[in-house]
Amino acid sequence: MAAAVGAGGGGDQAASGGNRRLKYISLAVLVVQNASLILSIRYVRTLPGERFFATTAVVMAELLKGATCLLLIFLQKRGDMKQFALFLYESVVVQYVDTLKLAVPSLIYTLQNNLQYVAISNLPAATFQVTYQLKILTTAVFSVLMLRKSLSRLQWLSLLLLFAGVAIVQVEQGRTGGASPPGTAHQSYTVGLVAVVISCLSSGFAGVYFEKILKGSSASVWLRNVQLGIFGTLLGLLGMWWAEGSAVATQGFFHGYSPLVWGVILNQAFGGLLVAVVVKYADNILKGFATSLSIVASTVASVHLFGFRPDLPFALGASMVIGAVYMYSLPKAATPQGPLEGRSRRQEPVAPPTLGKESSEPGFLPKLACKEKGS
Repeated sequence: MAAAVGAGGGGDQAASGGNRRLKYISLAVLVVQNASLILSIRYVRTLPGERFFATTAVVMAELLKGATCLLLIFLQKRGDMKQFALFLYESVVVQYVDTLKLAVPSLIYTLQNNLQYVAISNLPAATFQVTYQLKILTTAVFSVLMLRKSLSRLQWLSLLLLFAGVAIVQVEQGRTGGASPPGTAHQSYTVGLVAVVISCLSSGFAGVYFEKILKGSSASVWLRNVQLGIFGTLLGLLGMWWAEGSAVATQGFFHGYSPLVWGVILNQAFGGLLVAVVVKYADNILKGFATSLSIVASTVASVHLFGFRPDLPFALGASMVIGAVYMYSLPKAATPQGPLEGRSRRQEPVAPPTLGKESSEPGFLPKLACKEKGS
């Protein structure tokens, strides 16, 4: 009996150690994903020479994500092509009304992805990373309005701190920003700021809307992302034709593509999927800590890669944002006062998904699972 207990205790310790390792691995993956996507986009968009078309990169990322989710569904069907085809026909075509529900978030996510390219092309990576945390505020507000969720006092306080921190960064950066680094294309700080604000608003609304659809349906996340991918690809092609159609027709769809550009596209396409896999091993505190670390990592990397010089107001504002992100992720303390407060529960915004499209999400944030736009 004693031997059995001892063996059980050893097994529990081994399981605990394994979970701890998974959490640390999850933390590392989340930090690398959040920081690397923004830094890599900023890098390829500020290189001298011919630029690739951002709209084509968005389309390629949609195609790759959709293909990945189709592959996962195919594997779930044990490689039975007939069963796979019948499932897709039934789920996408026969239940077309259900499929059409995904048109709205897909349109918003496509807009968001294109706006993020615009924002990162015009803002320093560290400034974008700090400002993009406003998606936490917009997602929280839409969650309260659309899903009737309640937030704790600490969370409301953290949202105020978050807004104040971003405001400090923007006021100081707006006063000193606007100049383009030598040898790069012209950059507009105002254009970048407007793009990131609209992106945060769209991220918040689309993430909550997508969560509402998921909760009202038994469809798998992979199927939902296939449906999103169908609309996302079509809308991405439409946006490409409207914004850069003549240039793409003249110079080619893959104009300006390089191994670095393909790396960005692969990061955007599969980063959200990777994050969705590791997030199941990461609690809310860990995810908030990962976001905070990614801000620090982006700032440090920007100093070495882009000559970014953080001043005192930026450091103060970024510190406030980091603290706010961590505070928001803390579990809600149980309180004996009042039945309403006892029934309410803390809800973390649907990220980027993040899988792109929020994103916890955030990088780009995120859609849920296969769509992390980015975080």
